[in-house]
Amino acid sequence: MSKGSIKTAVVTGASSGIGLETAKALQAAGYRVFGTSRRASPAVDGGMATIVCDVTDERSVTEMVETVFGETGRIDLLVNNAGFGINGAAEESSVSQAQAMFDVNLFGVIRTTRAVLPLMRAQKGGRIVNVSSVQGLIPAPYMALYGASKHAVEGYSESLDHEVRGQGIRIVLVEPAFTRTAFDRNLVRPDAPLGIYEAERAGRDRFLSEVMKSADAPEVVAKVIVEAATATSPKRRYTAGPKARQVSLLRRFVPATAFDKSFRKEMRLPQVP
Repeated sequence: MSKGSIKTAVVTGASSGIGLETAKALQAAGYRVFGTSRRASPAVDGGMATIVCDVTDERSVTEMVETVFGETGRIDLLVNNAGFGINGAAEESSVSQAQAMFDVNLFGVIRTTRAVLPLMRAQKGGRIVNVSSVQGLIPAPYMALYGASKHAVEGYSESLDHEVRGQGIRIVLVEPAFTRTAFDRNLVRPDAPLGIYEAERAGRDRFLSEVMKSADAPEVVAKVIVEAATATSPKRRYTAGPKARQVSLLRRFVPATAFDKSFRKEMRLPQVP
């Protein structure tokens, strides 16, 4: 096909997990896909182009977008998937550690979004899918900073969608729950651990190990991302997988006190009023 004749998608954090499966699914849906990662990685089956891009570096993001646009003449879809989590109590992370995570999870989204918006506006259309989390709705204990970053992504996305909708651009959120990827295995440990939290943090680790046995496959999330990317009239947010849908419904319809009690029980925390 000639340059610009098919839709072009950029997927950040595409070296593995949700990002990689999303890239494959978008290829199957007819997109020309460029996947980014912090380090060089071989092309996956199907010929996805891979580009080194550090979403915490303004110049790296700009060069990545310029490379894609130079090859294709358009960017129709951006999937902001790059991110990481910290597994520890809120006060166990230094401010610098929290800032490092926000630099990827929130400001990385802002950098890539700002880089593609002028191109999308010029071509009179485009879509940005921001991969949030069910923790963007319901933050969990010992993931406070990660939950805060996803709450920020949700607020940013909703506001931005109102601002650019009249330009033919839509911003959509996808909210997975637990997913069988390297994300949980690669959770960063807090850099200022405190003994007062050690036992409950260990309990949280055991809980994660158990729930990951029945977690959704990344292909489940990828399928929802493709739906969010291709819907003619997209919803503001899409939950990905049965657990995420269940939690979202419970949060909306169960009284706050009852939900709090049930949530603490599932997280194996003492029932303290």
